[in-house]
Amino acid sequence: MAVAKVIEVTAGSAKGLEDAIEQGMAKASDSLENIEGAWVQDIKVTAKNGKISEWRVNMKVTFVLN
Repeated sequence: MAVAKVIEVTAGSAKGLEDAIEQGMAKASDSLENIEGAWVQDIKVTAKNGKISEWRVNMKVTFVLN
């Protein structure tokens, strides 16, 4: 029987949405093993002078416990 845990991760990137997700997953994988997937719960942006300056994602990362 496998038991999984879910944590919340927030990440941001000036490059774009996909990069923000990849940054969050990469950082989570630095300290977690057995990551099974993630659910992007929220997408937000910050703006400067009417243009997007940073994409931010809040996601739930699921990993299986050893």
